[in-house]
Amino acid sequence: MTEIATARRSRITPEREAELYGAVLELLREVGYDALTMDAVATRTRSSKATLYRQWGGKAELVVKALRHNKPSRLDEIDTGSIRGDLHALVALEDDCTMEQNSALMRGVAMAMHHNDDLRQAFREQLIEPEMTAFQQVLRRAVDRGEIRPDCPALDFLVHMLVGGFVTRALIENQPPTRTFLTSYLDAVVLPALGVPTT
Repeated sequence: MTEIATARRSRITPEREAELYGAVLELLREVGYDALTMDAVATRTRSSKATLYRQWGGKAELVVKALRHNKPSRLDEIDTGSIRGDLHALVALEDDCTMEQNSALMRGVAMAMHHNDDLRQAFREQLIEPEMTAFQQVLRRAVDRGEIRPDCPALDFLVHMLVGGFVTRALIENQPPTRTFLTSYLDAVVLPALGVPTT
């Protein structure tokens, strides 16, 4: 009977996977990355630890996959016909409440990455590199449309600028990022750096 139950549990459905990722993020908010354990995830999700390791390999991979599931990249679905429209549409994908929650999660994970090489590697491979690839496609379209000069020096720093706006508001103003703030930031900082008119 135990073998049958284990076999059933090892075939994780999309619904079960989403439930498990949600539980991982709950634990991450409650205790932080360093104190989060695979035992705690197994208990919270009524899973076997062996199944978790078999599916995800370890804590770093599981946490990053949960973060990616919570914030799927949908840049490839956005094509408004202008770089300003694309970036504004990207900001509009999340409401202020979700943005605040994601910002808090990312701050916690960013701190943990300083002393967890496996987390840093998984984060880069699963989140940063796919996002940068998607942004490159958005920028390439803008260059092809003639909105941005191909030799614009700010092209290499778009992701840095966006992450900077998202992260530093909490550090400087002790406020979470909001749609209004990020939209204004795009128009005042990012688009001018790319040489794109905002009116």
